[in-house]
Amino acid sequence: MSASFVVVAKRDCPTCDLVQPVLREIAASGAELTVYTQDDPAFPEGLAPVDDRSLEQSWRLGIETVPTLIRLEHGAEAERTVGWDRGEWNRVTGLDPLGTDLPDFQPGCGSKSVDPGMPEILEVAFGQPPLKARVIDVHAPEDEHELCFSRGWSDGLPVVPPTPVRVLRMLKGTTRDPQEMVGEIPPNNAACTVEKVAINAVMAGCKPEYMPVVLAAVEAALAPEFAMHGLLCTTYFSGPMVVVNGPVTGRIGMNSGVNALGQGNRANASIGRALQLVIRNVGGGVPGGIDRATLGWPGKYTLCFAEDESDPAWQPLSVERGVPPGVSAVTLFGAGGLSPNMDEVSRTPESLARSFAMTLESVGHPRYVESIDAFLVLSPEHWAIFREGGWDRARLKAELMAATVRPGAELVRGANGVDAGVRPELVEDRMPKFREGGLNIVRAGGEAGLMSAVIGGWVASGPRGTSPVTREVKT
Repeated sequence: MSASFVVVAKRDCPTCDLVQPVLREIAASGAELTVYTQDDPAFPEGLAPVDDRSLEQSWRLGIETVPTLIRLEHGAEAERTVGWDRGEWNRVTGLDPLGTDLPDFQPGCGSKSVDPGMPEILEVAFGQPPLKARVIDVHAPEDEHELCFSRGWSDGLPVVPPTPVRVLRMLKGTTRDPQEMVGEIPPNNAACTVEKVAINAVMAGCKPEYMPVVLAAVEAALAPEFAMHGLLCTTYFSGPMVVVNGPVTGRIGMNSGVNALGQGNRANASIGRALQLVIRNVGGGVPGGIDRATLGWPGKYTLCFAEDESDPAWQPLSVERGVPPGVSAVTLFGAGGLSPNMDEVSRTPESLARSFAMTLESVGHPRYVESIDAFLVLSPEHWAIFREGGWDRARLKAELMAATVRPGAELVRGANGVDAGVRPELVEDRMPKFREGGLNIVRAGGEAGLMSAVIGGWVASGPRGTSPVTREVKT
């Protein structure tokens, strides 16, 4: 039985053009030769090439470089070689000599089937992608973006339509099985797979490399101690805040510096938004439905940022919470609003800590004690004051906890003509603002500006409600 060979080539490749005489030599030997051409159906001339501009055959053959020479035995691939290497072509074909007028070696070019974004397009077109979600066809002149609005899949801003190609591309950002169960998303406790998270990550504008962080955030939100259902259903302002630590923040380009809590960074904005869309679209957490916030706050669109870990003197939040140094992690906090501290005068740790305490005392209400957690977001210039004074995270937290203890006489109902307050019988007590573990500190922000921020939590913090949750980021 005569030998059988397949060659995949394209005109837009100098090496493919170089080996045209060799292909004619193979055909002239009596061997069965099929040439698939990726771009020009007339190339190479005189060899009856098969048009593969759809790239179906290139995809099915797993072509990464052209030219690729494949020897078939009994209809199945036995061996292949890529580019032009005379010795290899002689060996694979069993024809010697070949291309004696050509250089001994010349590398090939990238196959059009592996152009950026093309593998997923071809897998959806010709393969069996591992997608189980229902496909909704959109026909012209219907606008796909308006369809997403009309179906209630949006948070009020335009979303990226989650086409099968985009979802498959997003799934390439994780090694996890698309049908792996992540958990049940409140409030409807709807089953959520990795694929469903990917769909909402597409809609949020994420890149595939963000997927491990998004998945870690979703898993953190499902922890019982985070109480996502309560955080969503409350009339309070609150929604999940995502703080990211570790090497992943650099790899995906997260912002921990200038305007870290604001707009402008794709990773920050889309990761937090993806979590919110999962809660909305999978769990049914729709404002005006189960989401009963009286006012809400802009952080419910998205609130996600990286911690500034540039100073080795600072212990990252994730490490304080038990994650090994150098391991990426997310921490979720039930955030309910931001209060600035613009102390541009204090130059000692003692003065600045007392200044921060004044802002912290107002979280929720100045007379709410041991009921609302908080995060202090410490800016670089404010941190420099503590660092130069020899204070670390533990010292600062301890001093803030002590500075926010207040006498009951200032907190009881009716004091200073304000009816809100604690029970009158506590008038002789001294009461801490925060429960043990209720105050957290994270570093972020631009180098210029003696400004930090306090982000208050949900009024139901601790065992009665929500607690911060940290999860490692896994691929």
